[in-house]
Amino acid sequence: MAAARDGGWIEPDEDDHPAEGRERLRAVFISDLHLGTPGCQAKALLAFLKAHPSDRLYLVGDIIDGWQLRRRWYWPQSHNDVVQKILRRARKGCQVVFIPGNHDEFVREFVGHPFGGVGVVEEAVHETADGRRLWVTHGDLYDGVIQYAKWLAYLGDTLYEWALRLNRHVNSWRARMGLPYWSLSQYLKHRVKSAVSFITRFEEALAHEARRRGLDGVVCGHIHRPEMRVIDGVLYCNDGDWVESLSALVEHADGRLEIVHWAQERVAVPVTAGAAVHRARA
Repeated sequence: MAAARDGGWIEPDEDDHPAEGRERLRAVFISDLHLGTPGCQAKALLAFLKAHPSDRLYLVGDIIDGWQLRRRWYWPQSHNDVVQKILRRARKGCQVVFIPGNHDEFVREFVGHPFGGVGVVEEAVHETADGRRLWVTHGDLYDGVIQYAKWLAYLGDTLYEWALRLNRHVNSWRARMGLPYWSLSQYLKHRVKSAVSFITRFEEALAHEARRRGLDGVVCGHIHRPEMRVIDGVLYCNDGDWVESLSALVEHADGRLEIVHWAQERVAVPVTAGAAVHRARA
């Protein structure tokens, strides 16, 4: 049953009473939720969070889309529910760490000031259960377009929003035809040679910076492309996004890392490359 709190009624939280046999994860990394935009898959994210209780939760940037909200206000109840879910998880003892990105860069003004039990930091170092030290950063500071041609980034964001809007219509038609979800923007990224080249340079830049810092790997977001692979001896992990890929990076109790793809049904599919990375590490 629902419980009363502050004069209102709230649904019980699954973190209070995890289902029998459900694994409690050591850490969950999510980024690029883009709350405040129609493209945010808030309901799918809520289902994922409910199914994946954890000791630590890293919010790896672009949680709130300040760019879009400045142009047009959009904030449905499901986006409120995501915020409340995260705050409730912090109240229940989960260590929640918020690392702002470029779309929520306004939060960088509050670095060092906890909000509702959520720590706000510029970057973090996470140590896995098996002793690996991972640099956690959104990644936008290593994107030359963001740093040196921000007007181009704004233009790209507008075009991206247009692609997502078209994608919603395409997938509405595909759903009526009984076809699975398909991402137009992901398809374009993999087809356009310059986009593929940018992604490769971005991944290599983050891995090289992690190695320069003497760390074992890096966890980032920003480019909406879930990935886990070794680059020149450094583990590169991108947790993806909750607009297109609906993915997250999770750490199991033994330190094993896995990218979870949250499909329309509650099915977690480990990435083959991620399993290969873990075996290589072991």
